[in-house]
Amino acid sequence: MAAMKTPGVPGEEMITWFSSALTNRTDFTYLEEYVIFVINPLWLLVPLILLYSIYSFMYIFGCFGSFIIYVYKKKTNLPEDTYNEPWNKVRQAISQVVSAGGKILHGYEVIGMEHIPEGPGIITFYHGAIVFDYAFLVANIFAEKGRVCHSLVDHTMVKLPGLKLALDAIHCKNYTKAECLEILKKGNLLGLAPGGLREGNFSDQYYNLMWGNRTGFAQLALDAKVPIIPMFTQNLREGYRSTGKTWLSRWLYEHTRFLVLPTYGGFPVKFRTYIGEPIPYDPNITAKELAEKAKTAIEHLRDRYQKRPGNILRALLERFEKHHKDI
Repeated sequence: MAAMKTPGVPGEEMITWFSSALTNRTDFTYLEEYVIFVINPLWLLVPLILLYSIYSFMYIFGCFGSFIIYVYKKKTNLPEDTYNEPWNKVRQAISQVVSAGGKILHGYEVIGMEHIPEGPGIITFYHGAIVFDYAFLVANIFAEKGRVCHSLVDHTMVKLPGLKLALDAIHCKNYTKAECLEILKKGNLLGLAPGGLREGNFSDQYYNLMWGNRTGFAQLALDAKVPIIPMFTQNLREGYRSTGKTWLSRWLYEHTRFLVLPTYGGFPVKFRTYIGEPIPYDPNITAKELAEKAKTAIEHLRDRYQKRPGNILRALLERFEKHHKDI
């Protein structure tokens, strides 16, 4: 009669196996199989990573820039306050890199730089899928006029880890209304896109402005008694386009205000930024009326210089044109 097997200590078999495996290193072949089993599903994320590759590149580039600035700040003992004069060397370097990128990628040029006032003003622009055009403009303003343009950006951008130092250096922030008013009263420029992420996500190659009832920027201009400078960039949607515009994505955005649609592109199309004549301060109009005037001014620039719907091939061929044209 076979002897009965006595129960062992709970977990004893597992401990015995693990000790044996450490000694013989034979059972660890199963570890490789397990790792492969776990990692394989991660390949499902590859399409998502590719869809957001432009944003990923921008983020990595921004983090690298912040790291370089941090090292330079420590080596040269730059003051904490980025408004100090020594920080202009940092801004000059950033301006040169960004301007060169604009020239190489899109043959970037600005038409109407003379419309940028010497004093304060609000630069109001159409928000593309990617706002590289505005970054190129800010770099050109600093290079040509030596002026810093403050930029009002979405709160999600300033919360991303690793970007703060670079954003502080070029004065990109989710400013409050009081801070915006102070910036303008000190004689500075402020740039913003009233359409924001809604326009960036859901506008298309027809370049329709999606401002809704936003009049806060106009009220700010009235309170600060400053002009509004309209701006529009030709072929912006041909360089970078957002995808995934569905009723569900629109619903998600409207209810979360956090959604950023995947973007594709990087096509080396011609970018020309047109700056219109400033809309002067007028105490006799309302914020709603001023907002409508600003919208009409940008639409006028769009209708004058942008063929709609946009076409990527045509925009590529426009890189070979020596002079800009009305349509």
